[in-house]
Amino acid sequence: MRNAIQAGSAVAVGPYSHAVESGDTVYLSGQTPIDPATGKLVQGDIACQAEQCFANLFAVLAAGGLSTDQVVKVNVFLVDMDDFAAMNAVYERQFSKPYPARTTIGVASLPLGARIEMEMIARR
Repeated sequence: MRNAIQAGSAVAVGPYSHAVESGDTVYLSGQTPIDPATGKLVQGDIACQAEQCFANLFAVLAAGGLSTDQVVKVNVFLVDMDDFAAMNAVYERQFSKPYPARTTIGVASLPLGARIEMEMIARR
């Protein structure tokens, strides 16, 4: 059985749950750098967009009663792999050691012209 988690401060751009809980595992849907106050993509460099992705994901974690310490896996999707170092600098500030497992994947494009999207898996 799965239970949906919805965060009022995160924007869904399609018919999906912000997160789904199955047993002790919580699967967070990908978040793009949409500002929940405006519903629009944040402007700025990859660091600004990465910060907004984390803010959106952390809002979903909080809605599910979870913290960053419970994140076990992160997938990052980048339109331009030249943004890797800047994204990595933002990423490093979001977690304490030991860091979650992570995969970074280069993609051709993302919804709404975003340069980055992230998804997470957390455990209770």
